[in-house]
Amino acid sequence: MFSLRQLFSPSARLVALCLGGLAILAAPASARAQSQASGSAETVKLQFLPSGAMRKIGFYMPQRLELTDKKPDGLVKAPADLTAPLYGVLTIGPKEHPASVIVIVDEPEGKDARLFVDANGNGDLTDDPATEWKKNPYPAKDNKQYAMYMGGTNVQVPGIGQPVRLNMYRFDKNDPDRAQIKNTLLYFGDYAYDGQMRLGTKSYHVMLADNFTTGDFRGKPGGKQSGVNLLIDVNGNGRFDPRGEMYDATKPFNIKGTTYEIANMDPSGSSFQVVKSSKTVAEILPPPDMSAGHKVLPFTIATTSGRTINFPSSYKGKVVLLDFWATWCGPCRAELPYLTKAYTKYHPQGFDVLGISLDQANNGPQVAAFTKENNMPWLQVYDGKFWNAKIAQLYVIESIPHAFLVDGDTGTILAEGDSIRGENLAPAIQKALVQKKHTR
Repeated sequence: MFSLRQLFSPSARLVALCLGGLAILAAPASARAQSQASGSAETVKLQFLPSGAMRKIGFYMPQRLELTDKKPDGLVKAPADLTAPLYGVLTIGPKEHPASVIVIVDEPEGKDARLFVDANGNGDLTDDPATEWKKNPYPAKDNKQYAMYMGGTNVQVPGIGQPVRLNMYRFDKNDPDRAQIKNTLLYFGDYAYDGQMRLGTKSYHVMLADNFTTGDFRGKPGGKQSGVNLLIDVNGNGRFDPRGEMYDATKPFNIKGTTYEIANMDPSGSSFQVVKSSKTVAEILPPPDMSAGHKVLPFTIATTSGRTINFPSSYKGKVVLLDFWATWCGPCRAELPYLTKAYTKYHPQGFDVLGISLDQANNGPQVAAFTKENNMPWLQVYDGKFWNAKIAQLYVIESIPHAFLVDGDTGTILAEGDSIRGENLAPAIQKALVQKKHTR
């Protein structure tokens, strides 16, 4: 099982995890033999989600596309008004007949960047739907302003009967902190399969994800992980924990004491079988249930201002958001407008925030500058340990942003995860404050 700790790293290390070659997914001989001999293996068919899948899964694994000023051979026609183009070609689809998707990023000095994607794969980048490419300013260590662009488009993938969403983003090529990826476009597939699957006598909510965005659900050959993962909501809490609920689809996995394997995977992921394995692997249990209605894990920690916090007792009488984030995390930045607006409105009514920064070592000044510039007056915890930050380890945080809305008196988790992201945040806070007022 691979780590998700480097999903949003600001350096080349961000993508190193996503680039290793991975073992091709094929039914193990023992599994095929057992399946064919018994004739009892059921074919699993899940619903395909062409977009929006990563929000349901809770994390993504960015892939890197290297950009160059050299026009690719397959380019038939490009927009006529390009002034500073960089080109890249990503490959997606079954390994027998993948598609080559040409990408152009036009970045003229002093003007907004533009993104063009050959979504239909015909080499003509003038007949494709317009892409999204939104500018997001951010400060860096040198106290200068830079711009990260985020967006994407839908592309045709051989073998999949409908276009799939590819999300893309790119840090400022002039940012000295990201010099190692100045010629890199980051992207990830926002598609997956979703549904129910029976193991033994129980049915589980599952998703099948192509985390390396290869377009081939048999996996990427040659490495320790395939990049295709079967996610199983083992504890039934409505979410997928990376530990104990995410399994490499090419390897045996243990659920409730029985070891299973996946067999006969279709390249498109549209069907596969799960059979009992002749091998035995240890069961990995999910972390403690931190969903709504459960108690938060208490801790004592010093904030960047020198104040010692006993969480959650330091927030008695309040509703508090425990917010895991980092300055290098693009989706965290996207959440900020919702959070700062909610804080301004509800802080006088008893709402507070405790930020847990997962920034790297020696980034304290950058964190301080970022919080000041982005109107984040609440307390922050920063120890410079990145994904090994003390509180992140306690809460088994494997992807960010992630937040918990907590009753400061009882320590009860009122809401968490996607239920308090974006436009869902303010209504959740208001509801919690009303309930708290009525219980006093």
